Amino acid sequence: MDYTGKIEGKIFGEMADFLPFCRDWREAGEKIVFTNGCFDLLHRGHAEYLARAAALGDRLVVGLNTDASVARLKGPGRPLTDQWSRAWLVAALEPVSAVVLFNEATPLELIKAIRPHFLIKGSDYRPEEIAGYDVVTAGGGTVATIGLVPGFSTSLLIEKIIRSGK
Repeated sequence: MDYTGKIEGKIFGEMADFLPFCRDWREAGEKIVFTNGCFDLLHRGHAEYLARAAALGDRLVVGLNTDASVARLKGPGRPLTDQWSRAWLVAALEPVSAVVLFNEATPLELIKAIRPHFLIKGSDYRPEEIAGYDVVTAGGGTVATIGLVPGFSTSLLIEKIIRSGK
């Protein structure tokens, strides 16, 4: 099997290229789950979060911040890994159906276009604070949070790497 091709086929640099897939899934009656993030330094917390999100529906779509978007959100020195490498690693996870890059501060335009059945973020957010809350709930969808895996975060990993170098 061509695993590399399968993984790369899940990555979309432009929303317009992804939307036909989304339309086909919706027409087939599949429930679409959407989440987003930077996914810089992919770790167990990310993988568990994505697996739990995927379990809520049939197709998990991950909106991935571009490098420019991550730099604006996280500051100098971030991201640590370029957008295509981050997209490849997220797409390689079995529960992930698609990875769509976005350059804005939030994935609101992507959410409007996809119209997911479920909009999911980590429990460090309140549902009504999540970008796209109004869009998804107005369309009859569900907005929910998933508990974070204790002890796993990119910030903690960065701190540990810095400490280990001293």
